[in-house]
Amino acid sequence: MKKFVLTSLMFAVSLLSMAQVNIIPKPVYLKAEPQQKGFIINSQTRIVIANDSLKNAATFFNSYLEKYLQNKLTITNVKPTENYILLQINTRISEFDNAYALSSSTKNITLTGTSKAGVFYGTQTLIQLLPTVKASALNIPAVTITDYPRFDYRGMHLDVSRHFFDVAAVKQYIDYLALRKMNYFHWHLTDDHGWRIEIKKYPKLTEIGAWRNGSIVGLWPGKGNEQIKYQVLPNEVKITPTNATIKTDGIRHGGFYTQDEIKEVVKYAADRYITIIPEIEMPAHSMAALAAYPEFGTDPKSGYKVAETWGMMNKYNNVFQASEKTFGFLEDVLTEVMALFPSKHLHIGGDEASKIWWRQSAETQRIMKEKGIKDEIALQSYFIHRIEKFVNSKDKTIIGWDEILDGGLAPNAVVMSWRGEKGGIAAAKVSQKVIMSPEEKLYLNHKQFMKDDSLAANKFLPLETVYNYEPVPAELNAEQAKYIWGAQGNLWSEYIANPAKVEYMLFPRMDALSEIQWSQKEQKNFPDFLNRLKTQFKRYDLMGITYSKRYLTP
Repeated sequence: MKKFVLTSLMFAVSLLSMAQVNIIPKPVYLKAEPQQKGFIINSQTRIVIANDSLKNAATFFNSYLEKYLQNKLTITNVKPTENYILLQINTRISEFDNAYALSSSTKNITLTGTSKAGVFYGTQTLIQLLPTVKASALNIPAVTITDYPRFDYRGMHLDVSRHFFDVAAVKQYIDYLALRKMNYFHWHLTDDHGWRIEIKKYPKLTEIGAWRNGSIVGLWPGKGNEQIKYQVLPNEVKITPTNATIKTDGIRHGGFYTQDEIKEVVKYAADRYITIIPEIEMPAHSMAALAAYPEFGTDPKSGYKVAETWGMMNKYNNVFQASEKTFGFLEDVLTEVMALFPSKHLHIGGDEASKIWWRQSAETQRIMKEKGIKDEIALQSYFIHRIEKFVNSKDKTIIGWDEILDGGLAPNAVVMSWRGEKGGIAAAKVSQKVIMSPEEKLYLNHKQFMKDDSLAANKFLPLETVYNYEPVPAELNAEQAKYIWGAQGNLWSEYIANPAKVEYMLFPRMDALSEIQWSQKEQKNFPDFLNRLKTQFKRYDLMGITYSKRYLTP
């Protein structure tokens, strides 16, 4: 109640003044002083850090100045009498975690955070106070801002399996998250279409699994005279035998990250107060791994290959066998992965596992009988629980797509709810953490508008739908709502083959997402957001970002 009352009062006081300065995501409190001249950044301005622990924030801000506005300032521990930007920590300025306070006047700018991350978030707001055109002197308006995040988990996902993006592109992606005060990057590193992380004990994962010999042409199931025939049944896919083939472009595609490159990216993100959560898919979405090591599948003599068509509904999408040798393999892989990522969480997928493969496997049926597992749904639960126990033994927690609820939720798991909100609601009601990521609201690979001539997943997700999404379902009471850890946008790359297309699908929808994650619920207002977005479009142009211009108005 205390937090709600304070937030409401600050919102009421600041409503009019906030309209004068266009910040996304919207701060809790902002008071502009348009009658004052504000602060001028020039070549003599100094960035003063109270101690070296704030160097990351200072460096990020300075890099933006240099790259986009052709200004570079000196970073120092010595405070002059005026013309400086002061970064400091004071835990007493707010009762909220990772909060910051920013004030600017003609003499200086003072940015105080309750933590190093809080100071960093404040620098992202400071960046949005900068002009959107290059100049030798940069005017910062006179403002007073107090701000803090609504959710602890503010995430964005990137699929690098369907299409591989190099280290430079991933770093740029991380910068886009940082500029929007996001703090988690979900890195989808493995799937049917490519294995993207070096595992030293199993070199064939990248020698074979990181490469495919073609990709389907056009929207799934692809163009051509023949496609794989399939029949959809409840919760599974029944494969119809056929000699049909899929037409692909025949272009070899692939790539992977060495362990040294992974470490480099992890540090890059950490310097921006972003935690990377790696995803290693299981028991399904495993064709790249099985192409390299077929002995871990249910039908090793069938001739697995790295998938060349999107979707789960074709004859290639087998699953891991639930055998001891498979679990040994997965534990070896996860051991190497967990050593590379300091995150306390590891995403194991758990989605879209067709049970038909286990049902038709004599070895699987033998294992189920031996262990007293009644059906394939229970086997899915056994598989997830088995992996969770191992991950927990390494002092880490698993995250899984909401299918990990099937057959009984793993006791310590975090649920990422993608098939709507049902799974997330169920998990929150039994006091387990939830990340809301419903496909119809937060999958940014869907079209921004239906007449878009760019190839994309054939679903419609306009900016307004993203902006108006509320991560805390009305079905939850106040106590249950505490288990909604946050929200995440997802970017699947079936139809995204280059960084420019990544940007086009992200922007401006990722700005709407950032306001869902950071800003207070009662402050959200779509027309006001569109007004603030006008300045953001100018910033996109300054930064050379490719974006959807549907909402760009004079």
